[in-house]
Amino acid sequence: MKYSKATNYALHTMLYLVSTAPEQLISVHQLAEFQKVSPTYLSKILTKLVKAGMIESTSGANGGYRLSRRNPDPSFLEIIHAIEGKASLFECSQNHNAACLIQQVMVQAEEEMESFLQHKKMSELASRMREAHSL
Repeated sequence: MKYSKATNYALHTMLYLVSTAPEQLISVHQLAEFQKVSPTYLSKILTKLVKAGMIESTSGANGGYRLSRRNPDPSFLEIIHAIEGKASLFECSQNHNAACLIQQVMVQAEEEMESFLQHKKMSELASRMREAHSL
């Protein structure tokens, strides 16, 4: 199982936004420079996060991105779903029905992973970062 690079950049972008001033507008260039990625590529990722309601965008010379006031502390799973979609990671090639024993195991594993990721919030990581830097 492997998540896309876009998911990697989305997770790091969200951590950056949560750990810096959440109300402050951050430009796409600043976010791209932080991750050493093209602003054009990152813009496509940011568009998905805006559509998912996780960040807000403001256009113009002083524009940028900031955390959404509606969801200021997104979970890992919410961010992953915004980028990857919600399709199942596993599709049974043999039985195509719920009676498939392998499908049952894989679905259970995916549900447990999703539950874990749903409970992991960006603010938790931001707190750990602040603690690590204050030592």
